[in-house]
Amino acid sequence: MAERTFPGIEEHPDILALRARSERATTTVTAQICEGLGLLAGLYLAASAWIVGFDATLPTLAVTNLIAGLAYAFFMGGGFGSAYERTHAMSWAAAGIGVWTIVAPFVVSGARSSHPAAEIVSNAVVGGLAVVFAATTGALGQMAKRRT
Repeated sequence: MAERTFPGIEEHPDILALRARSERATTTVTAQICEGLGLLAGLYLAASAWIVGFDATLPTLAVTNLIAGLAYAFFMGGGFGSAYERTHAMSWAAAGIGVWTIVAPFVVSGARSSHPAAEIVSNAVVGGLAVVFAATTGALGQMAKRRT
């Protein structure tokens, strides 16, 4: 008697349709630009303490920015090379990291009477850009979902 073999879940028609829809969302030029700029924003955030120069005065914020920047870059495409079509789903978590980046200087460094202006400006600008890039990438994925 011959054994019947069934295709794996990765060959299910619904899964294939979902992947095709996600691939269409991320193959647009806008999505690729947003993901690329998001990746650069994450790498800048990770290195910003050393670029701006507050690594010695605020080491806790430097470590926080390093971790948040690497996580953001991972979510925006750096860690999903084989699953590129699904990176837009992780962009909402990346948007949360962007919001955290904006408030982190005040939360992490405690009740300081003064914060270096460069630290606040750097975190606010890169955090704002991170939210914009992540939200745009996520919205493009949602628009592709509505079209199908």
